[in-house]
Amino acid sequence: MEATERRRAAADRVRAAEDTVARLKEGLAGLGVTLPSLRVDPVSCAGNEPTPLVDLGRCNIDTALRLCEVLAEKAESAEKGSGHGG
Repeated sequence: MEATERRRAAADRVRAAEDTVARLKEGLAGLGVTLPSLRVDPVSCAGNEPTPLVDLGRCNIDTALRLCEVLAEKAESAEKGSGHGG
């Protein structure tokens, strides 16, 4: 792979990470959850061949509890939908 292709592939990986962060923000917002520090980790995007990481960041206890509620609701509805109720 030549240098131009490597740069293009690296830019594509960073763009994919940015798109993922945007989708996460939108999806979580639709559930009433905001992770204020959600972002692409800038250090993971450094260098010639970046491997971008999504940094979920830190949040306050209320946000963490809301996330727990949303996950529990989702798990419960998935369990009911699969016919494996407890």
